[in-house]
Amino acid sequence: MTAETTVPADAEPHPQGIAIILFSGDLEKTWAAMILASTSASLGMTTKVFVTFWGLQTFVRPEKRITGTNWMQKMLAFMARPGIKYRKMSQMHFLGMGPWMMGKLAKKYGVSSPAELLEVAQMMGVEFVPCLMTMDMFGLTSNDLIDGLGEPVGAASYLADVASGLAPIFI
Repeated sequence: MTAETTVPADAEPHPQGIAIILFSGDLEKTWAAMILASTSASLGMTTKVFVTFWGLQTFVRPEKRITGTNWMQKMLAFMARPGIKYRKMSQMHFLGMGPWMMGKLAKKYGVSSPAELLEVAQMMGVEFVPCLMTMDMFGLTSNDLIDGLGEPVGAASYLADVASGLAPIFI
């Protein structure tokens, strides 16, 4: 038996892009999504990021402190402040010390912040698409979200992107 690998002539082509689902609003997961999105775009790959649930809170305008139309939506926004600059870590948050230390380390080692990576990704043509169902559930409007996002869509649009050949990534 050999370790040789052959690719059949009729094999499916490799994906020419990625379709990220950004489900989490945690700092390190947001950071990872922005790194993957900007890197993929820099390689000339089609890159789409479908932002849903807590991931969508990352894309709320920084001046919007409380969002929503009813008390439950407003309470959720109060408990998990929206905006890319207010992301908490999933572990080792320690009352804000974890994100502060990550920021210090990023500066020391020349790593761009999630906000900087988002700006670069948008300039490179990465399509950030908000989830319509999540917007409805959280009481968000397009006016609550940062500029440059695509039109809100449902999950079927993400699945169509994957079916068309974009590689799925779940964060």
